[in-house]
Amino acid sequence: MADYLGKDIFKLGFGLMRLPKNPDGSIDIPQTAQMADEFLAAGGTYFDTAYVYDNGQSEEAFRKAVAERHPRESYTLCTKLNAWMQCHDEASAKQQFYTSLERTGAGYFDFYLLHAIQRSNYKKYDEYHIWDFVAEQKKKGLIKHWGFSFHADPELLEELLDAHPEVDFVQLQMNYADWENPGVASRRNWEICKAHSKPVTVMEPVKGGVLADPIPTVKAVFDGAGSGLSYASWAIRFVASLDNIVTVLSGMSNLEQMRDNLSYMKNFKPLSEEEQAVIRAAQAALNADQSIPCTGCRYCTEGCPMNIPIPDIFTVANRRKGSPEFRTKREYSIVTQDKGKASECLQCGQCESACPQHLPIISLLEECRAFEG
Repeated sequence: MADYLGKDIFKLGFGLMRLPKNPDGSIDIPQTAQMADEFLAAGGTYFDTAYVYDNGQSEEAFRKAVAERHPRESYTLCTKLNAWMQCHDEASAKQQFYTSLERTGAGYFDFYLLHAIQRSNYKKYDEYHIWDFVAEQKKKGLIKHWGFSFHADPELLEELLDAHPEVDFVQLQMNYADWENPGVASRRNWEICKAHSKPVTVMEPVKGGVLADPIPTVKAVFDGAGSGLSYASWAIRFVASLDNIVTVLSGMSNLEQMRDNLSYMKNFKPLSEEEQAVIRAAQAALNADQSIPCTGCRYCTEGCPMNIPIPDIFTVANRRKGSPEFRTKREYSIVTQDKGKASECLQCGQCESACPQHLPIISLLEECRAFEG
């Protein structure tokens, strides 16, 4: 992995979790292909997907947009095995690897991850012997580098790296909003990886899009800097300026987002001290806000017995500042149409055990009942 830490390595990664969609919900392959073409032409190589993204559509979209259209040596691919979603035993968990090979058409994986490890699920990877299984695939040449993506506390990260020194890298949620957030611990987890000599790939640099359209007080900080750069650019450049970073993943949903990211990452320059001061001011503005820090990953909705669109409800809650009451209730009625409402929560706790941010979802939904009626 040392070669990937060189200063000349293109630091932007193309995250395939939020690809453009057609009206019927399928992925827009032509637009995805054009995004991939422009990404590769600019010098990008790193594509990131997962077995569970869009129920397999993401991996298949990669095959159609990239693998079938570009030489294998022109790109690197990362995908993930999830031992606690879309599987029910050891055999079905391991089958994800072979299914991903078929879906992506890549032949092998440059990077491979045990997906979304957290306190509520990490023992599944031991129970199903996934650590050893993935190491075996590396010996066979089907994986070049492997590790795990992580959504938990520093203590568990230390424990896992001590138990598995063989991993090549770790994927962490890192952004300026969560730098000192104890629920995410971006800074501390990054420091632990450095101490264990494990390079880091960054997920959620824009916090699921939240930092691309931040709250007004944060916008005012960046607007005052007079750079003319997008709000997302500040977030991505913040983490790309750190050391021990392989790539910074951005889940891009259209050509406009791709072109914006390429505009400042093609010839990337780390943040200056003056720009770091702007980031610190933005962090201070965020710390004064009490919005719900949901990233919209939707892990919480996978097993909700009432089909409650939890991330969408939280988005409405976070947008209510500065909006008249009727707009909040109207937006709430739209996101809950033909789905469960906050008042229908059974308090079973499934959502809280799946949440990478460790949010108190049950109590937050109780607060959101005020939007009904």
